This record gives sequence, structure tokens and C-alpha cells, in this order.
Amino acid sequence: MKTFEYVAWDTQGACREGVRQAGSQEEILAILRDELLTPVSIRERMSEAASKVATVHGRSVKSHDLASFCWQLGTMISGGLPITTAIETIAEEVPNKYFQHVLKNMSERMQQGQSLSEIASDHPKVFNKLACAMLQAGETAGTLTTCLQRLGEYYENRDKLVRKVRGALAYPIFVIFFVIGIVIALMTLIIPRFTILFDQFKGNLPAFTRGFMAVYHFLMNNAIFILGGMALTIVMAVLFCRTAKGRRFFSELMIKMPLIGPIKKMAFVAQFCKTLSTLIASGVSVLDAFGILANMTTNEMFREGVIKTRDYIVEGTNISKSMEMVGFFPGVAVKMTQIGEQSGSLSAVLDKTSFYYEKKVDGLITIMLSLIEPVLIVTVGSIVLVVVLAMYLPIFSIQV
Repeated sequence: MKTFEYVAWDTQGACREGVRQAGSQEEILAILRDELLTPVSIRERMSEAASKVATVHGRSVKSHDLASFCWQLGTMISGGLPITTAIETIAEEVPNKYFQHVLKNMSERMQQGQSLSEIASDHPKVFNKLACAMLQAGETAGTLTTCLQRLGEYYENRDKLVRKVRGALAYPIFVIFFVIGIVIALMTLIIPRFTILFDQFKGNLPAFTRGFMAVYHFLMNNAIFILGGMALTIVMAVLFCRTAKGRRFFSELMIKMPLIGPIKKMAFVAQFCKTLSTLIASGVSVLDAFGILANMTTNEMFREGVIKTRDYIVEGTNISKSMEMVGFFPGVAVKMTQIGEQSGSLSAVLDKTSFYYEKKVDGLITIMLSLIEPVLIVTVGSIVLVVVLAMYLPIFSIQV
């Protein structure tokens, strides 16, 4: 049972505040309505032990730490070690202090009789809804060890996929900042020294150099306004991104970007198939699995695709047909899902589909890097060439 704090209005218009225990927020909502109260706000209260953990550190726990925890806990339990002892043993070896306190708190609360999934749900920063659902399914079916192994595989594969995508984006981002650094160094250190020399020409400069210097002086004289405009644009974009329309706009823009868009979409499909496979194999219902999947992405377009698919399934359509009707998922993913449903091995087929799309992501990353690298090299070379020509053309004209 969870503890909820509520604020509601009664039939006389008076404000009522209180604390109730229930299994979920929906249950509290039903109880208040039965008592003729109109809920204003309902908030889950963290347990005292969980709130103490939250004050230790605000750090997050990385995927490879969670994968290691799941592997170790599953192995220790299958070896006959009590679960509380196993968690305490793992906590002593965890380098992340926040995660260490979470594990110690879990062990203490389990000794008091609480279940692992219930405690995990009190730490949403560490254990997401997928992990909580799998742990609950494992406890209910008596297959906790198997679920922990599958959860460890999920975290490990997710970590690999995220590192691949980040690695692909790291190189172009580094080069872009490198180019910006070169431009700043040229404009603040090199060009001002040549400006003193050019003053001696009394305006008799080549047209190319005059144009370059005009651009240079415009940028330097208006640097504050340009930087201010850029900062204002970034702030406005961030504020716009926090709105529903803004999130949808940037989500759609990200998908439509050349090279990066297909990589993001393929990476999502790979994670979608892997997660759905893991949840179904652990005994989580299809509808619950899609509800979890909808909350595992920050991209509104991806989220809408999952939610629409779930809505079609609720209406009685099978999974593959629902995915096809949405029109968001690639044909291979839809076809493989259909084969899995017909053969009764949906989890295994989805797992293979995830591996297929991970390979697709690898291929797209390779193509992107092979295209971006020469473009960035040419860009850097072009900037340096323009500066050198603009600076040295007057000197060459004197020699001639």
C-alpha cells in the first residue's frame, strides 16, 4: 500500500486535506468521489526511508551499474543466497554512493516484509516502470531470477545502443566546436594584427580583402547584439520546447533531420522491440507493456506512435495490425511481429528484430561518419583558406 496526500472540496465548498493509503492514485480518486469529495490534487508521499535516500545525492544511476546489479543479484539468488544478504553484499561493492544508499534501504525494508518491486517503485530515479513491472511479474510468477537476468540483458543492450548513438554524434559536435574555436582565435588574435598593417594601405586593398574586412568589422562592432540575439533565441527555443506544441515541433524536426533522423528512429525501433520482448517474456501483459513503452521516450512522435498502437490493441486489433495501422513502424518490424504472433514466439522474434535494427543503426552511423568527415574537413580548410587569402593578398600585391 502507498500513502497519498490529497486536497479536495466537499459539497459545502469547504477545503478538505488529508492522508490516505491505497494501492494506486486511481483508487484514491474513486474513494474520494464515493465520499462526495471533488479532488483538487493527489500526491504520493515518499516513505521516510526513501526520503532519507533522496537527500543523499541527486545523482543518477547509469545503465551499466543497473545491468551489473541485476546480473549479480540473479546469480546470488540462484546460488541460494537470501535476497537481503545478496543486496547488502552488492551494495558494499557499488562505487555510486547514491545507488549504495538505495540498495541498503531496499535491504532494510525487505527485512520488514516489503516486496522488492514495491520498494523499487519508491525509487523512480533508479528503477523505471519497466524494471518495476518486470520485478513484480517475477515475484508473482516465482521467476524473479529469470526476470533479473532478462532485465540485466536489457540494460546492457540499451547502454550499448546509447553509446553507439552518442559516439556517432560526438565527432561532428567536437569538430563544430573546434571550427568555432578557430574562428574566434583568428578574429581576436590574428586579424587585429593585420588590421594595423592594412591601415598603411590607405584603402588601396584588393576587393576580396575589403569585403572580408567589412564583414569582420560588422561582426566585431555588433558582437554584443549578435551574442545577445543568439542567447535570446536559445532561451526562447528552450521555453517553447517546454510547451506541448514545442515538444511536438522539435520531436518532428529531429526525425526529419537528414542522417540523424533515421538513426534516431532506427534506434527507437530497436529499443522498442527489445523492451517489448523483455516485458512479454517476463509475463507482463501486452497493454501494460505498451503503457510502459509510451513513457520510455521523450520524443513526442515516438510516444504518439506507441499510444496509438495501444489504442488499436484495446479495440481488439492484434499487435502487428495495430502497428501497421499507425503507419509509424517500419515494414520489417510489422512483418516480424506478425510472424511472431502467428508462430506463438513473439518474444523471441522481437528479440531478433531488435538485433536487426541495431545492425541498421551501426550501418547508418558508418554512412553518416563517412559523409560528415570530408564535409567538416572541407569546411575547416575553406575557413582557413578565406582568412589566408584575405590577409595575404595585399602583401602579394605589394611584391608585384
